[in-house]
Amino acid sequence: MVAMQEKTAFLFPGQGSQYVGMGKELYGSSPAAKEVFDKANDVLKFDIKKIIFEGPEEDLKSTINCQPAILIHSIAALRALEENKKTSEIKPVFTAGLSLGEYSALIAAGVFGFEDGVRLIRKRAEFMEEAAAKNPGKMAAIIGLERDQLKDICSQTGAEIANLNCPGQVVITGEKEKVDVAKEEALKLGARNAVDLQVSGAFHSSLMKEAGERLGQELSKIDISVPEVPVISNVTAKSQNEAEQIRNNLKDQVSSSVLWEDSIRRIAKEGIVSYLEIGPNKVLRGLQRRIDSSLKVMNIEKPQDIEALS
Repeated sequence: MVAMQEKTAFLFPGQGSQYVGMGKELYGSSPAAKEVFDKANDVLKFDIKKIIFEGPEEDLKSTINCQPAILIHSIAALRALEENKKTSEIKPVFTAGLSLGEYSALIAAGVFGFEDGVRLIRKRAEFMEEAAAKNPGKMAAIIGLERDQLKDICSQTGAEIANLNCPGQVVITGEKEKVDVAKEEALKLGARNAVDLQVSGAFHSSLMKEAGERLGQELSKIDISVPEVPVISNVTAKSQNEAEQIRNNLKDQVSSSVLWEDSIRRIAKEGIVSYLEIGPNKVLRGLQRRIDSSLKVMNIEKPQDIEALS
């Protein structure tokens, strides 16, 4: 249980956490959450709410819908938490998000508004999809090897590190042939498993450089405020405070490694032991247990989760 008087960090999930029907209960119970979903439809100019609530699953899973959908649900859950009189006093001392979740973290910290965030993440998804079509690649999760072993394998094979999620779980990325060779080498070295991820391209690799450049142009068009609380960057695993620093980190993020384990250790180093994972599913909670089992995590994705805190 996360006690309300404890210093708390807010965490926001990334792609792969989605499921059909997420947020539907929040929509029916929280005016603030309902406003987020309805506003998303207005901003994006199509009925993404229907895809989120009703599917079909294949439409929701596609990168172009999945990325904004997860951000929408995450912010709806956040607004419902803030709206509840008993939980409104819970304020983060840090925020962080996994990959696209970093946009939710920045919104939570007041860096830019929800409308700008959902427009940006939709553009990000479009640019990544187009880069994936132009430069085909893949991603694979390697279970049971340490990061230094994977870095050596990647330097030998030309594959790249996408995510340093937690001890013993690293995601690699890049051209299909290079990733396949890296998987074989990992298994030879004693990896317990090497599993292809069901994504449309080599995200967080150099094949996404063009997507990052195009995203940088979009980022230059929006106002960015100084964060109200520190937001940990995926790229550096450090807090980011200046507008240009935030823009550059988000531009680089699509083609750089996600330093998630390092980000959590950075927050924990400040003595933070209580965390709320705000958004769909419990992926980050699972990673947290492997990073440091002493850290407490509660999920906020449904009305009953908020009631359990109050």
